Amino acid sequence: MFTQKKTIVMLGMVAGMAMATQGMASSHGGMTMKHYAVDGAKSTVMNSAGECWSTVGGAAGPKEACGDMVAEPMMEPADSDGDGVIDAKDKCPGTRAGAKVDQWGCEIMESMTIDLVEGEFAFDSAELTPAMEQALDAVAKMIKDSPGSETLIITGHTDSVGPADYNMGLSMRRAESARDYLTGAGLPSDMITVRGEGEENPVANNDTKEGRAANRRVHIESR
Repeated sequence: MFTQKKTIVMLGMVAGMAMATQGMASSHGGMTMKHYAVDGAKSTVMNSAGECWSTVGGAAGPKEACGDMVAEPMMEPADSDGDGVIDAKDKCPGTRAGAKVDQWGCEIMESMTIDLVEGEFAFDSAELTPAMEQALDAVAKMIKDSPGSETLIITGHTDSVGPADYNMGLSMRRAESARDYLTGAGLPSDMITVRGEGEENPVANNDTKEGRAANRRVHIESR
């Protein structure tokens, strides 16, 4: 008998706790679930004390005039120059409209593609010609003058003479020669990626001497 009573008491406590929890949840949610009486003009009906009348099926709250907490609307972070980088992170405010920018809102060069074919590489050589070095000097200056953080992809190419796997390595050495020249001119190495494509993407006919010379090149792309 004592055990049965104890069980009944415990069940009563659990039920009471559940009802209290439900009451708290209802009270907590009351700010958004209250409904208020309104008149024909859809104005909230208040008593002489200025308190809103709650009613089932009335106008849904919350209502600030009735003392409810009304959530502030979420504001979008400001982007004053419209470059897609919010002001809090924008290190270059006032960027011109339509400019391409880096992650910090600083303008970078539009995609630039340069083929270093000035003087062409000598056969089986990765040594830059003076004309290539002059072109690379111009690239380095453009990057340094740009306020943003560009990335460069340098791709080396060869003609079709010789084994394909050897040409792949030769094309990589040509790309590395261009990278080393640019880093020597002051560009950071971590902004430059090099790759070789060997003889896979010719721009001219490898059946002629002139075509093979044109295919011994380096291609530079900025992003």
